[in-house]
Amino acid sequence: MARLAVLLALCLLPAIAAAARPTRTPLTVTGKVYCDTCQAGFETPASTYIAGAKVKVECKDRTSMKPLYSQEATTDSTGTYKMFVSEDHLDQLCDAMLVSSPQPNCQKPAAGRDRARVILTRYNGIASDDRFANNMGFVIDQPLSGCAQVLQQYQDFDV
Repeated sequence: MARLAVLLALCLLPAIAAAARPTRTPLTVTGKVYCDTCQAGFETPASTYIAGAKVKVECKDRTSMKPLYSQEATTDSTGTYKMFVSEDHLDQLCDAMLVSSPQPNCQKPAAGRDRARVILTRYNGIASDDRFANNMGFVIDQPLSGCAQVLQQYQDFDV
């Protein structure tokens, strides 16, 4: 009977310890959404950040490209979104992508700036739980006045 009690204790203790262990903290995906006010194709000092823009993170199977995970978030007053992903997405392709903009004159996603790859696994050598997505942007319908001066600073002058 004593052997049975010891054997039962040896089998139950690891299960109890595993169940009592707290779950890992979720991965935090953070990024910003901007309006390309000069139609430059990238962020400039004249770019503004969009409050209330909707973004989503979507993960797909690497071989079949079948969507396996999706989560949406909304930007705050600084144009920043933050979402928490508790699952580990190992070998999946995960992208943060634009969904919509609340600004009526800035709703067209910028080509090449409408999505950002995000690594959502802990098995890649990144020690932090924070994941930062590249900023994504929408393009304004008509460029603002003063954009010529802003864009002039990006011209390359060879002397």
